Amino acid sequence: MTYTIQIKDEITKIEDNSPESLISLCVYLRFNSDITKDKISIFTENASVARWLFKQIKSHYNININLTTRTIKRFKKRNIYILEIKEKLNIIESDINNTFNNILEASNEEKIAFLKGMFLSCGSISDPKKNQYHLEFLIKDEQDAILVNNVLISLDFNSKYIKREREYMVYIKSSENISDFINALGAINALFYFEDIRIYKDHKNMVNRLNNCEQANVEKAMKTSREVLNNIKYLEDNDLIGLLDDRTKEIIEYKKRYPETSLGELADIVSLETDKSITKSGINHHMRKINELVKRHQNNH
Repeated sequence: MTYTIQIKDEITKIEDNSPESLISLCVYLRFNSDITKDKISIFTENASVARWLFKQIKSHYNININLTTRTIKRFKKRNIYILEIKEKLNIIESDINNTFNNILEASNEEKIAFLKGMFLSCGSISDPKKNQYHLEFLIKDEQDAILVNNVLISLDFNSKYIKREREYMVYIKSSENISDFINALGAINALFYFEDIRIYKDHKNMVNRLNNCEQANVEKAMKTSREVLNNIKYLEDNDLIGLLDDRTKEIIEYKKRYPETSLGELADIVSLETDKSITKSGINHHMRKINELVKRHQNNH
């Protein structure tokens, strides 16, 4: 079972007899049914969605529904659930049109019901275990895509839409927005799963960033250490050590004795072994003296 099917199964099993549920039904019928003069035909492979449709149609219109199942064995065995409506077609079509004409002026609850119907008919969310977070709706008509995008934006979802080969895709990439969307649908189990994976990935990314920073600091410290040792050798080769004060000469001896140490580590060693406290910035002050003496000598020669 894919993550999208898991969410659809969960939200269609929620008992919902609210007036807003009619909006979800109308949206689904608009995007996922064949409407003719004589009947409305709905096809779905999801048994949970088929049950939800049957209940919603019965609840809102109290009409007879012809439900049949067709088994397809091509490639893999799967069931197609077919619902046919032949009563109150004008009323149903009128409700569908009213839903789309007025949705941008509707309440937030009604907009969420609209998005629930959209998700059940043409929405999907990638499993958070994959590399990228992604929620999308695939829509044939550009005006419908613009409308769905505007509904999402009105609810503070950072959505966009683009043209695909034969359709339009309205999508969200923000993991926080996708989490809020799942929560708005009421898919609590799917939300817990999504958040568990998101927290794990965020923690893993944070650890990787810290490791990268630590590695960068180590490399920077090694480079600085090599530069200091090269400068000390330059002073020794050019008989310039005597131009430095005694404390700097002492720091040089400790640096030569502990060449791999960082400034902070060297400060701790010097403080401990000489009983004269010195900080990391103090060590750095002496290193600057060494560097400045090297530069002056190089500039004069």
